[in-house]
Amino acid sequence: MIVHLIDGTYELFRHFYGIRRFKKTDPPYGAVAGVLRSVAKMLDDGATHVGVATDHVIESFRNGLWPHYKTGAGIEAVLRSQFVPLEDALAAMGVVVWPMIELEADDALASAAHLAAQDDRVEKVCIWTPDKDLAQCVVGERVVQVDGRRNLIRDANAVRAKFGVAPEFIPDYLALVGDSADGFPGIAGYGPKTAAQLINRYGRLEDFPLEILKEDNLEKALLFKTLATLRIDEPLFDDVEQLRWRGPTASFQSVTEKIEDASLAARVLALKKRL
Repeated sequence: MIVHLIDGTYELFRHFYGIRRFKKTDPPYGAVAGVLRSVAKMLDDGATHVGVATDHVIESFRNGLWPHYKTGAGIEAVLRSQFVPLEDALAAMGVVVWPMIELEADDALASAAHLAAQDDRVEKVCIWTPDKDLAQCVVGERVVQVDGRRNLIRDANAVRAKFGVAPEFIPDYLALVGDSADGFPGIAGYGPKTAAQLINRYGRLEDFPLEILKEDNLEKALLFKTLATLRIDEPLFDDVEQLRWRGPTASFQSVTEKIEDASLAARVLALKKRL
């Protein structure tokens, strides 16, 4: 089997701003409908085991470690108002959804990928997000990162080609070069090429000689590495079969009426009949 893990928050943002490019008004649940249609297409294309992670709130335990870490400030009200409806709609569709509070959606994706990869029945784990944080979860050709918008699949070799380091060193790499999306700047003077060269020579930040990364910089870099390191210990499921899609719940019809996409109900019911 192939396990598909989706970054629901990224998809919600993507569909929200995609609608903006083509319409003058924001449908109240337009982005929710867009995400559901994307998941339906995935099921139509043959996906059987699917899990969606969402940021129920944007803030996480990392905000307590670094005051400038990303927050929900600045998110438009019409977009934020679709966070919970997306989670409810996915559940009604019969899709496993993990709304994260103390942790982030990225942590859920990392934990789910780790759990699924332990199961010998799983041929491949596909993590659907372009977020560079998730590159640390890639394992050979078994756990891969998929950028659906650009139609790219990134295995371990592709991660190394893009960043210059193996997947397991992505937290060290991001600690040095920074991650503007997450709100930490990295260490001054360490660009992508320099960071990759040093990591390939010395390995983990903890193994860098002090003359390379001075003590004050090392302390800050290790903090940034903590911010960049995704959790893989969240017990999201006991058996990968819990991710198998078995069809929508009885409430899905009313959900499609609420989001004003009546055709979606018929499409999903047709997929159910194929099971």
